[in-house]
Formats: sequence, structure tokens, C-alpha cells
Amino acid sequence: MTTRALLIAEAANPEWASVPLVGWSLAKALADITDAHIVTQVRNREAFLRAGMQEGSDFTAIDTENVLRPLYKLGTVLRGGSTAGWTIQTALASLGYPFFERQLWRQFAARIQGGEFDVVHRITPLTPTAPSSLARKCARVKVPFVLGPLNGGVPWPKAFDAARRQEREWLSYVRSAYKLMPGYRRTLASASAVLAGSRYTFEEIPVAYRAKCFYLPENAVDPARFFRSATAAQEGPLRVHYVGRLVPYKGADMLLAAAGPLLQSGRMRLDVVGDGPLMPALRTEVEREGLAGAVTLHGWIEHQRVQDVLCDSHVLALPSVREFGGGVVLEAMALGVVPLVVDYAGPGELVDAEVGFKIPLGDRASIVAGLRRALERIVEHRTDLPNLAKACRKRIESHYTWPAKARQVREVYDWVLRRRPTRPRFDLPGEFPHDT
Repeated sequence: MTTRALLIAEAANPEWASVPLVGWSLAKALADITDAHIVTQVRNREAFLRAGMQEGSDFTAIDTENVLRPLYKLGTVLRGGSTAGWTIQTALASLGYPFFERQLWRQFAARIQGGEFDVVHRITPLTPTAPSSLARKCARVKVPFVLGPLNGGVPWPKAFDAARRQEREWLSYVRSAYKLMPGYRRTLASASAVLAGSRYTFEEIPVAYRAKCFYLPENAVDPARFFRSATAAQEGPLRVHYVGRLVPYKGADMLLAAAGPLLQSGRMRLDVVGDGPLMPALRTEVEREGLAGAVTLHGWIEHQRVQDVLCDSHVLALPSVREFGGGVVLEAMALGVVPLVVDYAGPGELVDAEVGFKIPLGDRASIVAGLRRALERIVEHRTDLPNLAKACRKRIESHYTWPAKARQVREVYDWVLRRRPTRPRFDLPGEFPHDT
């Protein structure tokens, strides 16, 4: 039986990265297997059209720029014009989101109340700090409302409070206050199902609503974008890549410090993909240690080209100490590049011993030491990498492509619509016992 779904993806854009790409990817994958109509913000309209979507039949673009534009400008001022302080930007965007929902309800109320849609699903915003008035309105007319994936707000490790301040995450000190907002519990109470994009977010949801919560990591891989296989030679130095913003909490500097002896000896090469405030310091370190022949600082590369660079790698090292989703980890795994991560938040949930390596979270010195031990162990046991690479690709194909994710979400739709008698079980690594 085909499900008629109204998909709300205020942030959804196939040409951008981060949250907009998640919103687009999940909405499009769901539209491929349901009778869906997507509602997005007008800034995404042209990208939707370029992607072949038909306005009116496939999607509706709602214009809230008169509210969002001033809020975005204010956020830019408060963040000092930098790319840091995303908690501020998220908070301000959340202030404008209720206006988007009011406009949406004005346009779609009659169709929702008239039974044109079996389910209404809010995909973005991903943040749990943005309540939804639509959840209660849908509950009143007995149309199931699905919320999520929700994610964000992973606590900053105490040892990296300096990095927290460098990122201008002032609001993160009081972020949990959102749970006191009346709309927060009202949204959870009205929703028919809640998708939690991380274990932390799952555990943050009040126990009273856990029975309708599902653990479903927010990220996945687009097979059309990541379709190649890693071709790094099995002989010669170990090829390790880092992909991400060059900011303190993501740890590119820790990786460089840890890899020093292996780079000096010629047993390893390091490619750093990304840009940010740490770039000058990394350049200085590479020059001072005489590592120019062993380290390549690529700078920023378009998302569409990331797979071309990663395919020359054996290992993706992402020693980030605060990563909500870790989409780049899944992208690397799809290519057969084995991940090495810090066992915390998103990457720590995606990686286990069957597909990669994890080191414990600690202070800077312990992470550098852990990375060094892990890299030395990988160099000494290079023959283990092909089997790990094969396991990486297998796990992506079974659970972490967008089509696979859409099928998992459709199982939730069937559950809330009472088309199936039992809760869906996704058989994800580390899935919660109470989620089975």
C-alpha cells in the first residue's frame, strides 16, 4: 500500500552540505518510495528545480525570507562574521521556524484535514530545540506526525573547554534550557513517532515518550556521489586522510602531532582536506618538522570531489571530540576507506571493531598518544585493512545509503499507520535494547 506523505524539509538543498544535504537526501529518498510532497524554504527552490523536481506537484517552496534574512544577519554579527558559533545561528533560526510552520499550515491545512496525506513528517530542522506546532494540529485531526531525525547538543568534553570558547559556543552553556519550553514536551506528546539521530539525543528524550522513539543515525551516503572503490596501493607508506574543517575540536593538529614519527620515517603519508583557522599553524608545523614531502594540505575541496581524493587512502582519521553525525565517516566507509575515530558522539556510534578503529576520549595528550598507538598498530598489521574495507562497504550497503534509510523510515510510517503489528527493528550496530 502506497503511503501518501507530506515531507517538511525547511532546510533541504542538494547543492549544499551539512543539514541541508541531509534534509534533501532523506526527503528525496522517501519521495522515491512513497507518494510524497516536499515542503521547503524558498531559498532552496532553484536547486530543487535544477535537480528535476516539479514545483506544485513534487514540492512547494514557502517564502519566509522577510523573517529569516534579518535573523541570519543578526547571527552573523553575533558570531563576529566567522564560521564559528553555530549554536547562536541555530537558536536564531529556531526563532524564525514557527513562522515557516504557520505559513505551511495556512497552505496545507485543508489538505491535511481532508485526509490527502497519511502521514506528516518533519525532517528538518534536525535540532530538538525547535518545537513544532504542527505536531499538535496533526494530532487533533488524527493524522500521524513523525519527527526527526533529531540530533545535536552533544556535551563538550571538559578537557576541550578552550576549543569551545574558540568556537564561540557561548549558548551551549545554557542549551539544555530548551527543555523548559512549553512547546518541547507538547511536541513530543503529540508526535506519533520520534527519530533520534544519536544515542545522546535518544537518552535526552523524557522517558514518558521513549516508547515511540527510534534510534536512527541522521547521516547516510548517496550511492550516486560515492560509488568508487579505494585504490591505494597495498605497498609503500600507509595513506591516511583527514577531511573536515580545520578547527581545534576536530583535531587535525592532534593527528599531525601523533603521526610525526611515522611521517618522518616514511611509513605514512598524510593528506589534510579542508580549511579553517588552524591552516596557518599546520603549515608552520609541517615546515618546521620538514614534513613537506609526507604531508599534503589540500585546502577546501567541493563535496562532489571528496571521493576522488579519499580513493587514494587506506584510512580516514577523524579525531574530532564533538561530532554530531559524522557523515564523512560513512562516505569513507562507502569507498572502502577504514575509519579511525575518537570514541565519542556520532563517529563513535558508527564505528566498531568490525569496520574500523576507535580510541578513548580524553585530554589532548591522551588522544595524541592514542592516535599514535593506533596508527603504529595499523602500519604493523596492514594485512587487516582489506577485510575491514570489505566490511565497511557491506555495512554501508545494508544500512547507511539513503535508499536504505528511507526504507527504515517507511517501516516507522507503517508502524504509526498500524499496517504492521510490531515495532520496526533496524539491526543497527549498538542499537538500544529497548529499541528492539
